[in-house]
Formats: sequence, C-alpha cells, structure tokens
Amino acid sequence: MKPLLSPDYRPHDKEDFMNPMQQEYFRQKLLAWKQELLRESGETLNHLQEESLSEPDVTDRATLETDRALELRTRDRERKLISKIDEALRRIEEGTYGFCEETGEPISLKRLEARPIATLSLEAQERHERMERTHRDD
Repeated sequence: MKPLLSPDYRPHDKEDFMNPMQQEYFRQKLLAWKQELLRESGETLNHLQEESLSEPDVTDRATLETDRALELRTRDRERKLISKIDEALRRIEEGTYGFCEETGEPISLKRLEARPIATLSLEAQERHERMERTHRDD
C-alpha cells in the first residue's frame, strides 16, 4: 500500500533516504510530469492535424514547415523523456531509485528534486561529462 502524502510534503535529509514517503513523493512527481508531457503531445497532434500546409504563399508555407519540424523535434525529445520517466518509475518499484548507477551511493535529494530522472550522483555525472569532453576532443 502506498503511503498517503500531505500536499505540502517535501523530502528532507533528516529522514531515512528513500523511505516509503520519499519514494511515493517522487513517484507522484514523475507521474505528474509524464501526464503533462502526454497532454502536450496530444495538443501538438491536434494542432498538426488542424494545420494546413496548403498555404498559397511560399514564405508562409516554409515558415509553417519549419515550425512543424521544430514541434516534431520537441515531441521526439519529450518521447525520449517519457521513456526515462518510465525507467525511473520502474526503479522506484524495484527499490533502486535515488541511488547512483555508477557508485551505488545516494543521489542528493536536491538533485532528484531538480532532475527526478537522474541516474548518477552529481560527482559521477561531472566525471562522466569530463570523460565525454576528453574523448570528444580526440
């Protein structure tokens, strides 16, 4: 059974890390984020279906096509984000959410608040990005 959260609940460092309340808090946060992305996606689909590419003016048509391409790229990024949200929800169910995939150490609550799909601690993420930059420059 999922714990009942008060609307003003926020995880804090004085609690046991990833206790049932914190897990439920992040589960609800992830689900709300996913719902928002799905709602926006539906709006985009409706907008694209209503829009007509049969603009008589070439410039207007080009602008419309550019806008459409940008919207589709944004939706593709959001589709990938939804899959990361689903992965985070799966980690909550498995009991591995909030722990760095690289070190096994807890990811800070501040980082999880800012990026609830984070899989690496800040230190591991910075190390990962430094390695990427180093190898990219080769």
